[in-house]
Amino acid sequence: MASMKDISRVCGVSIATVSKALNDHSDIGEETKANIRQVAKEMGYFPNSSARALKTNRTYNIGVLFSDEAQSGLTHDYFANVLESFKRTVERKGYDITFINASKSRATYLEHCKYRGFDGVIIACVNFYDPQVEELIRSDIPIVTIDHIFNNRIAITSDNVKGMKDLLTYIYEQGHRRVAYIHGADSAVTRSRLSSFYKTAEELGLRIPDEYIREAAYRDTKQTMEETLALLDLPNPPTCILYPDDFSSFGGINAIKERGLNIPEDISVAGYDGIRVGRHIEPQLTTLRQDTKLIGEKAGECLVDLIERPKTTLIEQVVVEGAVFQGKTVGTI
Repeated sequence: MASMKDISRVCGVSIATVSKALNDHSDIGEETKANIRQVAKEMGYFPNSSARALKTNRTYNIGVLFSDEAQSGLTHDYFANVLESFKRTVERKGYDITFINASKSRATYLEHCKYRGFDGVIIACVNFYDPQVEELIRSDIPIVTIDHIFNNRIAITSDNVKGMKDLLTYIYEQGHRRVAYIHGADSAVTRSRLSSFYKTAEELGLRIPDEYIREAAYRDTKQTMEETLALLDLPNPPTCILYPDDFSSFGGINAIKERGLNIPEDISVAGYDGIRVGRHIEPQLTTLRQDTKLIGEKAGECLVDLIERPKTTLIEQVVVEGAVFQGKTVGTI
Protein backbone atom coordinates (compact mmCIF):
# COMPACT_ATOMS: atom_id res chain seq x y z
CA MET A 1 0.00 0.00 0.00
CA ALA A 2 1.23 3.50 -0.80
CA SER A 3 2.58 5.69 1.99
CA MET A 4 2.76 9.46 2.41
CA LYS A 5 6.44 9.19 1.54
CA ASP A 6 5.50 7.63 -1.84
CA ILE A 7 2.97 10.41 -2.48
CA SER A 8 5.50 13.12 -1.56
CA ARG A 9 8.00 11.68 -4.04
CA VAL A 10 5.46 11.63 -6.90
CA CYS A 11 4.16 15.13 -6.13
CA GLY A 12 7.58 16.62 -5.48
CA VAL A 13 6.65 17.98 -2.07
CA SER A 14 7.60 17.20 1.51
CA ILE A 15 5.89 14.56 3.61
CA ALA A 16 4.70 17.36 5.91
CA THR A 17 2.98 19.04 2.97
CA VAL A 18 1.26 15.78 2.02
CA SER A 19 0.07 15.35 5.60
CA LYS A 20 -1.30 18.89 5.73
CA ALA A 21 -3.05 18.53 2.40
CA LEU A 22 -4.72 15.24 3.37
CA ASN A 23 -5.84 16.77 6.68
CA ASP A 24 -7.19 19.92 4.98
CA HIS A 25 -4.89 22.42 6.70
CA SER A 26 -5.53 26.02 5.69
CA ASP A 27 -1.86 26.88 5.06
CA ILE A 28 -1.81 24.69 1.92
CA GLY A 29 -3.11 26.04 -1.38
CA GLU A 30 -6.30 24.52 -2.78
CA GLU A 31 -4.59 23.56 -6.04
CA THR A 32 -1.83 21.76 -4.16
CA LYS A 33 -4.37 20.00 -1.95
CA ALA A 34 -6.38 18.85 -4.95
CA ASN A 35 -3.29 17.50 -6.72
CA ILE A 36 -2.03 15.63 -3.65
CA ARG A 37 -5.44 14.13 -2.96
CA GLN A 38 -5.80 13.01 -6.56
CA VAL A 39 -2.38 11.36 -6.52
CA ALA A 40 -3.18 9.70 -3.18
CA LYS A 41 -6.42 8.35 -4.64
CA GLU A 42 -4.72 7.04 -7.75
CA MET A 43 -2.03 5.35 -5.66
CA GLY A 44 -4.63 3.71 -3.42
CA TYR A 45 -3.54 5.51 -0.26
CA PHE A 46 -5.75 5.11 2.80
CA PRO A 47 -4.81 6.70 6.13
CA ASN A 48 -4.46 4.27 9.01
CA SER A 49 -6.72 5.44 11.83
CA SER A 50 -4.73 3.61 14.51
CA ALA A 51 -1.48 5.17 13.33
CA ARG A 52 -3.09 8.59 13.21
CA ALA A 53 -4.43 8.14 16.76
CA LEU A 54 -0.97 7.21 18.05
CA LYS A 55 0.61 10.19 16.32
CA THR A 56 -1.96 12.81 17.36
CA ASN A 57 -3.13 11.32 20.69
CA ARG A 58 -6.69 11.52 19.33
CA THR A 59 -9.20 8.87 18.31
CA TYR A 60 -11.03 11.17 15.89
CA ASN A 61 -14.26 9.88 17.40
CA ILE A 62 -16.90 12.13 18.96
CA GLY A 63 -19.57 10.93 21.37
CA VAL A 64 -23.21 11.93 20.98
CA LEU A 65 -25.38 11.87 24.10
CA PHE A 66 -29.00 12.08 22.99
CA SER A 67 -31.93 10.60 24.88
CA ASP A 68 -35.29 12.37 25.10
CA GLU A 69 -37.93 11.41 27.66
CA ALA A 70 -40.42 10.36 24.98
CA GLN A 71 -37.88 7.84 23.63
CA SER A 72 -38.54 9.15 20.13
CA GLY A 73 -34.87 8.84 19.17
CA LEU A 74 -33.99 10.06 15.71
CA THR A 75 -37.66 10.29 14.78
CA HIS A 76 -37.50 13.55 16.76
CA ASP A 77 -37.51 15.80 13.69
CA TYR A 78 -35.86 18.85 15.22
CA PHE A 79 -32.94 17.06 16.88
CA ALA A 80 -32.56 14.58 14.02
CA ASN A 81 -31.95 17.51 11.65
CA VAL A 82 -29.58 19.20 14.10
CA LEU A 83 -27.56 16.01 14.55
CA GLU A 84 -27.46 15.32 10.81
CA SER A 85 -25.96 18.77 10.25
CA PHE A 86 -23.53 18.20 13.14
CA LYS A 87 -22.51 14.84 11.68
CA ARG A 88 -21.78 16.30 8.24
CA THR A 89 -19.76 19.11 9.79
CA VAL A 90 -17.46 16.96 11.93
CA GLU A 91 -17.06 14.32 9.21
CA ARG A 92 -15.72 17.00 6.86
CA LYS A 93 -13.09 17.65 9.52
CA GLY A 94 -12.11 13.98 9.74
CA TYR A 95 -14.13 12.85 12.77
CA ASP A 96 -16.59 9.99 13.22
CA ILE A 97 -19.48 10.00 15.69
CA THR A 98 -20.70 7.30 18.08
CA PHE A 99 -23.89 7.41 20.13
CA ILE A 100 -23.38 6.99 23.87
CA ASN A 101 -25.41 4.19 25.40
CA ALA A 102 -24.67 3.37 28.98
CA SER A 103 -28.13 2.03 29.76
CA LYS A 104 -27.21 -1.59 29.02
CA SER A 105 -24.18 -1.62 31.28
CA ARG A 106 -23.20 -0.44 34.71
CA ALA A 107 -20.91 2.21 33.26
CA THR A 108 -21.80 5.86 33.75
CA TYR A 109 -21.83 8.27 30.81
CA LEU A 110 -18.36 9.48 31.82
CA GLU A 111 -16.99 5.95 32.15
CA HIS A 112 -18.44 5.07 28.76
CA CYS A 113 -16.82 8.14 27.17
CA LYS A 114 -13.43 7.36 28.70
CA TYR A 115 -13.66 3.71 27.68
CA ARG A 116 -14.40 4.78 24.10
CA GLY A 117 -11.69 7.42 24.22
CA PHE A 118 -13.91 10.13 22.74
CA ASP A 119 -12.06 13.30 21.78
CA GLY A 120 -15.19 15.29 22.63
CA VAL A 121 -18.91 14.96 23.31
CA ILE A 122 -22.03 16.74 22.14
CA ILE A 123 -25.02 16.64 24.50
CA ALA A 124 -28.57 17.25 23.26
CA CYS A 125 -32.08 16.50 24.48
CA VAL A 126 -31.29 14.81 27.80
CA ASN A 127 -32.17 15.44 31.41
CA PHE A 128 -29.40 17.93 32.08
CA TYR A 129 -29.98 17.57 35.85
CA ASP A 130 -29.24 13.84 35.76
CA PRO A 131 -26.25 13.23 38.11
CA GLN A 132 -24.53 11.24 35.33
CA VAL A 133 -24.86 14.17 32.94
CA GLU A 134 -23.57 16.59 35.57
CA GLU A 135 -20.60 14.28 36.22
CA LEU A 136 -19.80 14.29 32.51
CA ILE A 137 -20.12 18.08 32.36
CA ARG A 138 -17.62 18.45 35.23
CA SER A 139 -15.06 16.23 33.49
CA ASP A 140 -12.08 17.36 31.42
CA ILE A 141 -13.60 16.07 28.15
CA PRO A 142 -14.35 18.80 25.56
CA ILE A 143 -18.14 19.22 25.52
CA VAL A 144 -20.70 21.29 23.62
CA THR A 145 -24.34 21.36 24.71
CA ILE A 146 -27.40 22.13 22.61
CA ASP A 147 -30.31 24.12 24.07
CA HIS A 148 -28.94 24.13 27.62
CA ILE A 149 -26.41 26.46 29.23
CA PHE A 150 -23.67 25.55 31.72
CA ASN A 151 -21.25 28.20 32.95
CA ASN A 152 -18.12 26.35 31.88
CA ARG A 153 -19.29 24.82 28.59
CA ILE A 154 -19.96 26.05 25.07
CA ALA A 155 -23.70 26.07 24.39
CA ILE A 156 -25.46 26.34 21.05
CA THR A 157 -29.02 27.54 21.55
CA SER A 158 -31.91 28.52 19.36
CA ASP A 159 -33.12 32.06 20.10
CA ASN A 160 -36.30 30.99 21.86
CA VAL A 161 -36.95 34.45 23.28
CA LYS A 162 -36.89 36.23 19.93
CA GLY A 163 -38.56 33.27 18.22
CA MET A 164 -41.60 33.39 20.50
CA LYS A 165 -41.72 37.18 20.30
CA ASP A 166 -41.71 37.09 16.49
CA LEU A 167 -44.36 34.35 16.35
CA LEU A 168 -46.75 36.01 18.81
CA THR A 169 -46.25 39.39 17.15
CA TYR A 170 -47.17 37.90 13.77
CA ILE A 171 -50.32 36.38 15.27
CA TYR A 172 -51.20 39.73 16.84
CA GLU A 173 -50.72 41.47 13.49
CA GLN A 174 -53.29 39.11 11.98
CA GLY A 175 -55.82 40.59 14.40
CA HIS A 176 -55.86 37.97 17.18
CA ARG A 177 -56.42 39.22 20.71
CA ARG A 178 -57.43 35.96 22.42
CA VAL A 179 -54.32 33.79 22.19
CA ALA A 180 -53.76 30.60 24.19
CA TYR A 181 -50.47 28.80 24.67
CA ILE A 182 -50.05 25.09 25.38
CA HIS A 183 -46.40 25.01 26.41
CA GLY A 184 -44.05 22.06 26.84
CA ALA A 185 -42.90 20.35 30.04
CA ASP A 186 -40.60 22.33 32.31
CA SER A 187 -37.12 22.92 30.87
CA ALA A 188 -34.80 25.83 30.09
CA VAL A 189 -36.31 26.02 26.59
CA THR A 190 -39.88 26.03 27.93
CA ARG A 191 -39.11 28.72 30.50
CA SER A 192 -37.52 30.96 27.87
CA ARG A 193 -40.46 30.61 25.49
CA LEU A 194 -43.10 31.07 28.19
CA SER A 195 -41.42 34.16 29.65
CA SER A 196 -41.09 35.63 26.17
CA PHE A 197 -44.77 34.85 25.49
CA TYR A 198 -45.89 36.75 28.59
CA LYS A 199 -43.48 39.64 28.02
CA THR A 200 -44.48 40.04 24.37
CA ALA A 201 -48.17 39.84 25.28
CA GLU A 202 -47.65 42.61 27.83
CA GLU A 203 -45.85 44.79 25.29
CA LEU A 204 -48.66 44.25 22.78
CA GLY A 205 -51.36 44.94 25.35
CA LEU A 206 -52.78 41.41 25.22
CA ARG A 207 -54.61 40.06 28.24
CA ILE A 208 -53.79 36.38 28.80
CA PRO A 209 -56.27 34.64 31.16
CA ASP A 210 -54.77 31.91 33.34
CA GLU A 211 -57.03 29.32 31.71
CA TYR A 212 -55.37 30.10 28.34
CA ILE A 213 -52.01 28.73 29.58
CA ARG A 214 -51.78 24.94 29.64
CA GLU A 215 -49.07 22.28 29.60
CA ALA A 216 -48.43 19.20 27.49
CA ALA A 217 -45.25 17.24 26.95
CA TYR A 218 -43.32 17.94 23.76
CA ARG A 219 -44.39 15.69 20.87
CA ASP A 220 -47.36 14.38 22.86
CA THR A 221 -50.35 14.57 20.50
CA LYS A 222 -52.71 12.91 22.98
CA GLN A 223 -52.10 15.56 25.64
CA THR A 224 -52.37 18.45 23.21
CA MET A 225 -55.62 17.02 21.91
CA GLU A 226 -57.04 16.93 25.44
CA GLU A 227 -55.84 20.43 26.27
CA THR A 228 -57.21 21.79 23.00
CA LEU A 229 -60.65 20.35 23.75
CA ALA A 230 -60.52 22.00 27.18
CA LEU A 231 -59.70 25.36 25.56
CA LEU A 232 -62.54 24.99 23.07
CA ASP A 233 -64.95 24.33 25.95
CA LEU A 234 -64.17 27.65 27.66
CA PRO A 235 -67.01 30.21 27.77
CA ASN A 236 -64.74 32.60 25.84
CA PRO A 237 -62.39 30.34 23.84
CA PRO A 238 -59.23 31.62 22.15
CA THR A 239 -59.13 32.56 18.47
CA CYS A 240 -55.59 31.16 18.16
CA ILE A 241 -53.73 28.37 19.97
CA LEU A 242 -49.93 28.03 20.10
CA TYR A 243 -48.48 24.55 20.60
CA PRO A 244 -45.22 23.28 22.20
CA ASP A 245 -43.90 22.05 18.84
CA ASP A 246 -45.11 21.24 15.34
CA PHE A 247 -45.55 17.51 15.98
CA SER A 248 -47.72 18.03 19.06
CA SER A 249 -49.85 20.55 17.16
CA PHE A 250 -51.24 17.68 15.09
CA GLY A 251 -53.10 16.47 18.18
CA GLY A 252 -54.68 19.90 18.54
CA ILE A 253 -55.57 20.03 14.86
CA ASN A 254 -57.32 16.67 15.15
CA ALA A 255 -59.29 17.91 18.17
CA ILE A 256 -60.41 20.99 16.26
CA LYS A 257 -61.51 18.88 13.30
CA GLU A 258 -63.42 16.54 15.62
CA ARG A 259 -65.45 19.52 16.78
CA GLY A 260 -66.37 20.26 13.17
CA LEU A 261 -64.33 23.47 13.11
CA ASN A 262 -62.21 24.68 10.21
CA ILE A 263 -58.64 26.02 10.33
CA PRO A 264 -58.12 28.97 10.04
CA GLU A 265 -61.70 30.10 9.34
CA ASP A 266 -63.04 29.15 12.80
CA ILE A 267 -59.83 29.00 14.84
CA SER A 268 -56.13 29.49 14.13
CA VAL A 269 -53.17 27.38 15.28
CA ALA A 270 -49.39 27.73 15.26
CA GLY A 271 -46.57 25.32 16.01
CA TYR A 272 -42.88 25.74 16.79
CA ASP A 273 -39.82 24.17 15.10
CA GLY A 274 -40.51 24.19 11.36
CA ILE A 275 -40.42 20.44 10.67
CA ARG A 276 -40.83 19.40 7.06
CA VAL A 277 -44.14 17.57 7.43
CA GLY A 278 -45.77 20.79 8.62
CA ARG A 279 -45.23 22.24 5.16
CA HIS A 280 -46.95 19.27 3.52
CA ILE A 281 -50.22 19.22 5.44
CA GLU A 282 -53.25 21.19 4.35
CA PRO A 283 -53.39 23.98 5.33
CA GLN A 284 -49.65 24.53 5.77
CA LEU A 285 -48.72 24.93 9.41
CA THR A 286 -47.77 28.41 10.65
CA THR A 287 -44.69 27.99 12.83
CA LEU A 288 -41.35 29.37 14.00
CA ARG A 289 -38.80 27.59 11.84
CA GLN A 290 -35.59 26.92 13.76
CA ASP A 291 -32.35 26.90 11.78
CA THR A 292 -31.36 23.30 12.50
CA LYS A 293 -28.67 23.32 9.82
CA LEU A 294 -26.84 26.27 11.36
CA ILE A 295 -27.27 24.96 14.92
CA GLY A 296 -25.66 21.65 13.92
CA GLU A 297 -22.86 23.37 12.01
CA LYS A 298 -22.03 25.70 14.90
CA ALA A 299 -22.03 22.80 17.35
CA GLY A 300 -19.65 20.81 15.14
CA GLU A 301 -17.31 23.71 14.47
CA CYS A 302 -17.14 24.73 18.13
CA LEU A 303 -16.50 21.20 19.36
CA VAL A 304 -13.71 20.53 16.84
CA ASP A 305 -12.14 23.90 17.73
CA LEU A 306 -12.31 22.97 21.41
CA ILE A 307 -10.63 19.62 20.68
CA GLU A 308 -7.91 20.95 18.40
CA ARG A 309 -7.36 24.44 19.84
CA PRO A 310 -8.39 24.25 23.51
CA LYS A 311 -6.26 27.20 24.62
CA THR A 312 -7.71 29.69 22.15
CA THR A 313 -11.33 28.55 21.86
CA LEU A 314 -13.74 30.78 23.76
CA ILE A 315 -16.27 29.23 26.10
CA GLU A 316 -19.40 31.03 24.97
CA GLN A 317 -23.08 30.81 24.24
CA VAL A 318 -23.87 30.84 20.53
CA VAL A 319 -27.46 31.92 19.81
CA VAL A 320 -29.01 31.02 16.45
CA GLU A 321 -32.09 32.89 15.25
CA GLY A 322 -35.08 31.26 13.59
CA ALA A 323 -37.77 32.84 11.41
CA VAL A 324 -41.56 32.82 11.25
CA PHE A 325 -42.97 30.59 8.53
CA GLN A 326 -46.35 32.15 7.90
CA GLY A 327 -48.06 29.08 6.49
CA LYS A 328 -51.85 29.15 6.29
CA THR A 329 -53.11 28.07 9.72
CA VAL A 330 -53.24 31.59 11.20
CA GLY A 331 -56.04 33.53 9.60
CA THR A 332 -56.83 37.25 9.67
CA ILE A 333 -59.67 38.42 11.89
